[in-house]
Amino acid sequence: MFEKACKHSPVGVAAHRTFNLFAGRLVDINVYVTSFFLFDHRHSGERTVDKMSSHKTFRIKRFLAKKQKQNRPIPQWIRMKTGNKIRYNSKRRHWRRTKLGL
Repeated sequence: MFEKACKHSPVGVAAHRTFNLFAGRLVDINVYVTSFFLFDHRHSGERTVDKMSSHKTFRIKRFLAKKQKQNRPIPQWIRMKTGNKIRYNSKRRHWRRTKLGL
């Protein structure tokens, strides 16, 4: 799918000129994208990348367990040992913001 912005669109609405490949031919479709459309698309519950099966292989389970153990704050004695040069774990990961890439 190829997209480029249109010049003539209503105020507050982003218009995209989309070319779809349909039956071996490029078809020109003008698509008006509103903020509600974007909100609806983002919050529709459709996730393609981060679907996970309930039956995991041992290799995946071991990988997830390791990442879960790594995702913790540093112990306080390390702050004392390093003279407060290391204050926090810079590789902390939030489950929603940063994905593991499985």
